[in-house]
Amino acid sequence: MTLTRTREQSLAAERVAVRVVDSDVHPVSRQGLLTQYIPEPWRSKFFATRHVGERIYYDAPDYAHCYAMRADTFPPDGEFAGSDPDMAFRQVMIEAGVDIAILEPLYGFTRLPEATAALAIAINDWQADHWLDSRNNWHERWRGSISAPIEHPETAVREIERWAGHPYIAQILIAAEPRPSWGDPRYDPIWAAATKHDIPVSCHLGRGDFDTLPIPPVGLPSYNHDFMVTYSLTAANQVMSLIFDAVFDRFPTLRIVLVEHAFSWILPLMWRMDAIYEARKSWLDIKRKPSDYVKDHIKFTTQPLDYPEDKTELTRALEWMEADRILLYSSDYPHWTFDDPRWLVKHLPEAFREAIMFRNGIETHKLPETVAALDGQVRVF
Repeated sequence: MTLTRTREQSLAAERVAVRVVDSDVHPVSRQGLLTQYIPEPWRSKFFATRHVGERIYYDAPDYAHCYAMRADTFPPDGEFAGSDPDMAFRQVMIEAGVDIAILEPLYGFTRLPEATAALAIAINDWQADHWLDSRNNWHERWRGSISAPIEHPETAVREIERWAGHPYIAQILIAAEPRPSWGDPRYDPIWAAATKHDIPVSCHLGRGDFDTLPIPPVGLPSYNHDFMVTYSLTAANQVMSLIFDAVFDRFPTLRIVLVEHAFSWILPLMWRMDAIYEARKSWLDIKRKPSDYVKDHIKFTTQPLDYPEDKTELTRALEWMEADRILLYSSDYPHWTFDDPRWLVKHLPEAFREAIMFRNGIETHKLPETVAALDGQVRVF
């Protein structure tokens, strides 16, 4: 494809209303670039010496060719999909019509918390220099994440304090897989820092490496499709931990976003938690029904969308779970599972469309309600 360069441009005077907030866009480092940001001694003694083969945990269509990415998202210079901010800007914002996109830079956690912490520090510095800088974010549409290694709370808090004042930082990014669960008091300093700065905490599903893969109670799954389903179980356990261990009572303004963990499972989980709460209320130290905590404190992203053959079943489920309160639109760019906002909006109940596509995103991430107009941008609404 022919890539139109957009660098060195200036903002237009005209402003337009934000109508699509994308909560899940994945930036990727160019080859060899991220390593330069990893602090020593971890750069030389750990990451530079870990030469391992490809670990194919993901049997997505045409994985051997496109690595589970959209084929048209690979830059013409041979770099990996999602590594060119200009190309991502063109495809996500101009062509698909997204107004503001939340960057979710993914990284694998390691067996050594200190090594994972060093990688998170590098991710934050790289993101600021190559995606949120004036050269690549001239349009002010990208919003970044503070990678916070939850398995190393001291570093996580330091990174939150270091980046919380950045004008284009919208959230804190943690992993769901490290143990113990989020209700453990060791994580309280992270929740305290998040609420101090009024920043939501986002969690994107992860895979880890080898023995750090998330393991369901019955052991490792056999296939990738098992993994894809069991990720929701990991998120469900973290939701229960947050609620029943009274995290939201200790931190009443804490906001959690679960990215790419699906969402249809939360409806029966709310029913079940509420039933247990009613039966054992005198034993619990929480102040409200579990479903109230979910609706007030937790958001979920639309991708992946569980789409039954009978569309009315999805509509009823969305209405029952009050999806207009808890869902955020996400595309998952540049992955092959990319959900174009123009496609997704057609499958949402009309009364819910604005809340899911942009209002919840603006409120959750404290985003502006208008942005500078862009020539040629598709408008979803």
